[in-house]
Amino acid sequence: MLGLSAMGIGAATFLIFILMMILLLIGMPLGFLTGLVALFFTFGWFGPNAVGMIGTRVFSFVTEYSLVAIPMFVLMASLLDKTGVARDLYNAMRLIAGRLKGGVGVQTVIVAALLAAMSGIIGGETVLLGMLALPQMLRLGYDKKLAIGTVVAGGSLGTMIPPSIVLIMYGMTSNVSIGDLFTAAVIPGLILVSMYILYILARCYINPSMGPPAPAAEIAMSKREKIKAMGDVLLPLTIVVWVLGSIYGGIASVTEAACMGVIGVFISAIIRRELSYQIVHSALQQTMRTCGMIIWIGIGASAVVGIYNLMGGKRFVETAILGLDVPSIVIILLMMAILLLLGMFLDWIGIVMLTMPIFVPIIKGLGYDPIWFGVVFCLNMQVSFLSPPFGPAAFYLKSVAPPSVSLGDIYKSVWPFIIMQLIALGLVLAFPEIAMWLGS
Repeated sequence: MLGLSAMGIGAATFLIFILMMILLLIGMPLGFLTGLVALFFTFGWFGPNAVGMIGTRVFSFVTEYSLVAIPMFVLMASLLDKTGVARDLYNAMRLIAGRLKGGVGVQTVIVAALLAAMSGIIGGETVLLGMLALPQMLRLGYDKKLAIGTVVAGGSLGTMIPPSIVLIMYGMTSNVSIGDLFTAAVIPGLILVSMYILYILARCYINPSMGPPAPAAEIAMSKREKIKAMGDVLLPLTIVVWVLGSIYGGIASVTEAACMGVIGVFISAIIRRELSYQIVHSALQQTMRTCGMIIWIGIGASAVVGIYNLMGGKRFVETAILGLDVPSIVIILLMMAILLLLGMFLDWIGIVMLTMPIFVPIIKGLGYDPIWFGVVFCLNMQVSFLSPPFGPAAFYLKSVAPPSVSLGDIYKSVWPFIIMQLIALGLVLAFPEIAMWLGS
């Protein structure tokens, strides 16, 4: 036994943070380093007989019913990618873009929003848009920074727009209604989409060379092509209504709606005559890889948070924060700053699992609605998805971007969109009714 309990909870909190940062910087995966830290403090604080507490904590996480929704939504996203539904949706949106200055950028944002509303997945959407939209915008002569920023910002919409997996994980860790979170996120998500579109149009109409319209020959469509394009748009929209309509209409829970969404994508693939063993097998493999990462991070984070709470950490943090002689909004802003800082180095899964079990009780103690805070948290995670030095969007896009696009180009391109995300975050912080209006 290491006798760590003699150092006190304050020093232990600092040691946990330092250990996690060191292990993270040497390249250890987050799921394993959190599990290792949990074991270290279990032995050192409570002794070897307390190891069973970790198993109890992990068991309560992996048996959470809402967790089933995550592989279902991931499978939806994988099938949409493999079957070409997303590709045809993007091509069909020429009906809306037309000869608009910046039209392909607007088309990219709208398709990104629709893909987010179908599956709630981030990362894969950035890769998909990087393959479909970025080469086309660069070929048409779009400003490189505008084109790159549009793709990464559009890809991050899955963080916010229901059925966002970030909202599902927040609901699980905070014990709040995931359906209510989905409802609260609708208007802030639409505000972000509108801000991106207005920004693209403003830049391209002020300086048309930044986003020239597509040539007439590329836009022209025969009557038959228009009918096909309408079908390519109608199928994804039907899936969105199928999933979100069943949740908002009270017909199905989030988990049940996710399963219905998978069935909807299967039916869509059958109608399009694209379903095959190879596609299903590949989609299932991709789903297993993605969910494996989420589950391992969740297991490690739930273990370290559980042990920290048993050490008295939760009470220590609550007392320290609630004891500050400052207005409650200052405490909220302090939490936002902590989340923004963590977002520069950690994945959103680790952040939600590590911070929400501590932050949400404080939010409730201050008299704020945890549903509202969930929306604020997701807006914050949008920023972390883009922000240097470890913004995941940059690496997702770099993996499929043309050789002429460097990581430096990507990081230089995201700042206008980060500013818009921060503005949206500020609006929801200042006017909580933006998030709560639909649910009221």
